[in-house]
Amino acid sequence: MTVNLVDRQRLLERFVRYARVETTADARSETYPSSSGQLVLGKLLAQELLEIGCKNARQDENGLVWASIPSNSSQRSPTILFNAHVDTSPDASGKGVRPRVVEYQGGPIPLECDGQTITTEHCPALADLVGKTLIVTDGRTLLGSDDKAGVAAIVELAQILIDNPAIVHGDVEILFTCDEEVGAGTQKIDMKQIQARVAYTLDGGGIGEIDEETFSADLATIRFNGQNIHPSIGKGRMVNALRAAGMFLEKLPREHLSPESTEGRQGFLHPYDLRGGVGEAELSILLRDFDTEKLSEYKGLLDEIATDVQLEMQGIHIEVETQAQYRNMAEGLRKLPQAVDLAVQAYRKIGIEPRRTIVRGGTDGSQLTAMGLPTPNLSVGQHNIHSVLEFACLDHMVIAVQHLVELVQLWNQVDVNELELGS
Repeated sequence: MTVNLVDRQRLLERFVRYARVETTADARSETYPSSSGQLVLGKLLAQELLEIGCKNARQDENGLVWASIPSNSSQRSPTILFNAHVDTSPDASGKGVRPRVVEYQGGPIPLECDGQTITTEHCPALADLVGKTLIVTDGRTLLGSDDKAGVAAIVELAQILIDNPAIVHGDVEILFTCDEEVGAGTQKIDMKQIQARVAYTLDGGGIGEIDEETFSADLATIRFNGQNIHPSIGKGRMVNALRAAGMFLEKLPREHLSPESTEGRQGFLHPYDLRGGVGEAELSILLRDFDTEKLSEYKGLLDEIATDVQLEMQGIHIEVETQAQYRNMAEGLRKLPQAVDLAVQAYRKIGIEPRRTIVRGGTDGSQLTAMGLPTPNLSVGQHNIHSVLEFACLDHMVIAVQHLVELVQLWNQVDVNELELGS
């Protein structure tokens, strides 16, 4: 076991400060980032990184926050990058977040509003958290541990490395992204600014997990164009786009290929947003599978359903479009096995036996890996994400930072020339 240099109270205060900034992503926004609060938090982070000694910390014109910590080693080791995202999910409100610290002694955790309660039914992991420090919401909003826990952990790491020059490490880069929750986290990254040969996202749940495989993901947008007219004279003339959307939804698989019916490596189609009126309506559907080729099959199924609905409802016109969001990181990680192997070693050095896992979702690391930068995802104490029942475990966040401290030291023992030979 190594010495724990993490300042728990400082880490907690960082996280709570970040969680209070409203940074909800908006998939329908035409700006980048999609919400102004992401710029507010990014500016705050750039200033904090400057104050702790990252001389080149900055927020760029797209709201991304960059910083680096120079090597203090005589070794020529690979540069590594740590990433987290500042935005939060639009699945629950992020306005007026009121974090509350709970020293958990077991049983349900009542929240302050709307009769909400966190139980082991909602989160089985809660049973293992007795005696831990948890941060919860008031029941009106999400908390934002996805991914402000990751942001706080990385800033804490930066301060530890700068304040403790006895920790020998190579060059470390930091990147905080925007709009990860709406599939645009890497959209504005200039890869020429990154010197790293390997990266890690701090965007995982629980403790001791290394996500080495993710879903591949597309977003399908289904547009229904009907004919609106006053209902009093609608006979034979009205074509109701909302009714067509309802017919479309009814034809989607429910007993298979749905989030409610799948687990493990099984993919799904997930309708999650419908809006519009009689004349026009729009349906958004997430396509997910670990096998990227199956996304084309799912698109074909949506096309077939659109054709069926158009045959059944004369006059309706349906357009099906898909947009790539991210891809399974597994293939890219196989090109640099040290990315996962050293993360495993670093956990073991702090007394944690890690689990190499798959994640039924994606991270910025999925896209970074596809862009040539191998990027596994690491645990940082998130629980019940995208929900008003979300909470974070401070003890797990502390362990996440300890893990990073060990990880940078292990990478310093890798000769960059050997890495290049093995790539």
